[in-house]
Amino acid sequence: MADIPHRASRRPNWSFWAFIALMLALMAMFVALGIWQVERLGEKERLIANVASRMTMPPENLPPLAEWSAFDAAAWDYRRVIVSGTFQPTETVLVFTSLVDQRGKFSGPGYWVMTPLSLAAGGTVFINRGFVPQESAEAFATGGTVEPGLISLTGIARASEAVNSFTPAPDAAKRVEWVRNTDRLAALAGPVPQPVAPIYIDLPAAGADALPQGGETVVSFPNNHLGYAITWFGFATLVPFLLWFWVLRQRRGPTSRP
Repeated sequence: MADIPHRASRRPNWSFWAFIALMLALMAMFVALGIWQVERLGEKERLIANVASRMTMPPENLPPLAEWSAFDAAAWDYRRVIVSGTFQPTETVLVFTSLVDQRGKFSGPGYWVMTPLSLAAGGTVFINRGFVPQESAEAFATGGTVEPGLISLTGIARASEAVNSFTPAPDAAKRVEWVRNTDRLAALAGPVPQPVAPIYIDLPAAGADALPQGGETVVSFPNNHLGYAITWFGFATLVPFLLWFWVLRQRRGPTSRP
């Protein structure tokens, strides 16, 4: 007589519990990533709203020099400002970049032309005059052609870019930087009137083929964080079901055959 098929319950061992712990850890990680993306979604939506609002405000003068010690760069970020002063073209610093999604004719590897402006009221603010491709950089290494004497400029204020442990050191010999950080720009530029504003100013485009190519301030931002959050939460929801079926299969044990 053939043996009657039967199922034997398998006693869980350490690998059984280790796999469950791993899957639960993955689920917790997916939930954490989903929450992080929701937080990033809120931040991005606030940024988009702030930029849209500030770009429609009328241009304003920078605060008086006496108030610079409490200058809130974040509050001025993306606001249109008016400044009056004199360019110091020989103290220009080139900041390496690779321009994509450009508005003007030129793109690819190149430099931002950052020239200090000595303000009529005292102090210095760096002016981002625009982008130049690599092959044109030599002509702007010492500023190129600038309007002489006292001038008035209107542009978009941008908060000084942050520096971290991954930011390369500047190339002092070539006066080339990698980040638009006003403190580092001032150190590389040489003697400029102090203090230096914690913002720089992006100039608008001067013409279709003009260099430096202004008007390249990024004012539109991709916002895919909701989709990312849904994906991570979806993975987290899937894990318990997969784990449940896996546990049932492990608990059934081997099946005897006749």
